[in-house]
Amino acid sequence: MAKGPVIVITGTPGTGKSTHAQLLVEEAALPLRHINVGEWVKEKELYEEFDQEWESYTVDEDRLLDELEPIIAEGGVILDWHTCEVFPERWPDLVVVLRCDHSTIWDRLEKRGYSLKKIQENNEAEIMEVVLEEARSSYPAEIVVELKSENTEDLEANVARIAEWITNWKRNQEEK
Repeated sequence: MAKGPVIVITGTPGTGKSTHAQLLVEEAALPLRHINVGEWVKEKELYEEFDQEWESYTVDEDRLLDELEPIIAEGGVILDWHTCEVFPERWPDLVVVLRCDHSTIWDRLEKRGYSLKKIQENNEAEIMEVVLEEARSSYPAEIVVELKSENTEDLEANVARIAEWITNWKRNQEEK
């Protein structure tokens, strides 16, 4: 039996994925491991190259999945990344897509020092619901949840809602 659920928290950069994941680790009814996939790719050198034009790494998806597979098999993991379709459909128990007003994303990415080109690309992706559509086309509808993430109140409500989902997941596992 898995130690805990596998939760994917995804969304356009600047929607609060890492903050949500970190708070969930603290508040969940069972131990969870947070993997910031973008950082993990860099640390473990799971990329083919750095794309200077887009200021990002070209991820070696096969190597990434091979590295993650044994961790996912144990369960109790939160995967935090700006994309989700690379993860096999069998992996997640819950896919959370964080959404945010594009002007808020613009401000957050500006504060991070993103180039204008990257800010525009991510802003457009949020407006066009790219990550949400990716999640909906990759996973069963009943496990994909869209949550607003614009302020502290949203953050607290979202973390409480996901923590409650984890408690229910745990209860359901115990009843099996």
